[in-house]
Amino acid sequence: MEKQTENIKEIAERIRGLRDIMDIEKEEMAEKLDMSVEEYTDYEDGKIDFSFSFLYGVADILGINITDLIMGDSGKLNVYSYVPAGEGVVLKRRQEYVIRHLGYMFKNKKMEPFVVTVDPSDIYSGTNRKSHVGQEFNYVLEGSMTLYVGEESIYMQEGDSIIFDSEYPHSMKAEQGKRCRYLAVIAK
Repeated sequence: MEKQTENIKEIAERIRGLRDIMDIEKEEMAEKLDMSVEEYTDYEDGKIDFSFSFLYGVADILGINITDLIMGDSGKLNVYSYVPAGEGVVLKRRQEYVIRHLGYMFKNKKMEPFVVTVDPSDIYSGTNRKSHVGQEFNYVLEGSMTLYVGEESIYMQEGDSIIFDSEYPHSMKAEQGKRCRYLAVIAK
């Protein structure tokens, strides 16, 4: 079994176990996540890979941190959490899309910091819009992108930043045929 598939199965088991402990039915989870029970069941059975929005939504419903779902462990640091350059927990959802969690060791977070890298070969990145609770801040570190929020599209390049209500469906697409790296901070 390849590592990515094992990871999906482990996360799925955590979700199912926590949902059972909290006595929440699949139907309630599906409704709160705005999806069919069948789609939710496929996620929980580990049949399909998780989107970030799905994991973030599940963590919110269960009242836990997204790191708890991904790693099976909670952050332990409460004064500060230092992450050296190039480090952090990697969430590689698809080959063209890498999310590096920078705050995974800090407990009781009010925000989730990530460095996101999107390859221009991801042809679905601009159309696969997702939403989640809270607000999101994006700062372009390298390259350029078009950010889609609701019905709006915003072209951004290195040094540009934006904050938006992440309950509106949103996505981004790398531009100019080059990868785009940006800092994403999600506040609850």
